[in-house]
Amino acid sequence: MCNVPQISDSEWKVMKIVWANKSCTANQVVEVLSENTDWQPQTIRTLINRLVKKGVLNYIVDENDKKTYHYFATVEERQCVKAESQSFLDRVFNGSLKVMMENFVSDSKLSEEDIDELKRILDKKKG
Repeated sequence: MCNVPQISDSEWKVMKIVWANKSCTANQVVEVLSENTDWQPQTIRTLINRLVKKGVLNYIVDENDKKTYHYFATVEERQCVKAESQSFLDRVFNGSLKVMMENFVSDSKLSEEDIDELKRILDKKKG
């Protein structure tokens, strides 16, 4: 797995917007997050800059308006999810997938469909 930098919960919100739109300006990210959070625009721009410094986002300058940057992800969402999942597994369950699964399964209400799907996933992994 490539070395994906750890991103904060706040940075995840920014990344989800960028991943959903492939490319967007800081103003577009501010607009979306202003609807869902009480963050100030400067806070959102700071998060974007942190993600650029971490190498998770990059940008191109708009040819028509040199003050406008179009941000895009340099890491795929699935790569970040995989890295975050492994980090969570390591931190919380000492890397034990079995312990994590036992915890989630025993504490969750699973439908027959959920159980069948889990069995299918495990059978596929087994075979």
